Amino acid sequence: MATQRALTGKIALVTGAGRGIGRAIAGRLAHDGALVGVHYGHSADAAQEVVAEIRKNGGRAFPVEAELGVPGDADAVFAAFDAGLRAESGGFEGVLDILVNNAGVSGSGPVGQAVPEVFDRMIAVNAKAPFFLVQGALPRMRDGGRIINISSLATRRAFPESVAYAMSKGALDTMTLCLAKELGGRGITVNTVGPGFIETDMNARRRKTPEARAALAARSVFDRIGRPSDVADVVAFLACDDSRWITGQYLDVSGGTDL
Repeated sequence: MATQRALTGKIALVTGAGRGIGRAIAGRLAHDGALVGVHYGHSADAAQEVVAEIRKNGGRAFPVEAELGVPGDADAVFAAFDAGLRAESGGFEGVLDILVNNAGVSGSGPVGQAVPEVFDRMIAVNAKAPFFLVQGALPRMRDGGRIINISSLATRRAFPESVAYAMSKGALDTMTLCLAKELGGRGITVNTVGPGFIETDMNARRRKTPEARAALAARSVFDRIGRPSDVADVVAFLACDDSRWITGQYLDVSGGTDL
């Protein structure tokens, strides 16, 4: 008899799941039995690849298209999510168990180079969108649900070259604390995962030469750059019942960077 997987019967939404860390998270949650909404803003082909890969591996997933950082973004996400959920499951419209706020944008520089348009974009996508996605998720989230916010090591270490990005991600850390206390009565846990340097498109510029790559790897005690699966495995733990007594926490997933 097959063993029931940890997230069987759960419904998840992962934002920014077409690439990098989000892709790995969506795949891992589906592997563990969840039905996963694979959200994307512009990378339709990549998101469809994620959905196809999950289905090929025996999991269940559907695409969710909606741009973040624009007026009405949270409503658009859940309209697309409900439509996909209805088509994929034949029911369960308006139901959610796991929300992973992973989508984010980078590109800020030091304070002297900051421009309002870039700063506003950082806040809109990295902080405002997750806030209102949580607001939209709560009426549909079943008791005992999970909210997992993907932050950054930049909120716990000084990265002056990315100050606006760090500020926008720091907002997630604070939101986690507040929501954990507010939602405890419903058995909903809220936690933050803070990756360090992960091998994704977002930090590709830091790995352009072998020397730069080696220097980045050396910042971890394991002398390697993190992989998206390193983050996804921690998210999967926070999404399952084994993590039921953990809430309001920031989990450093940086491989001991700069210890």
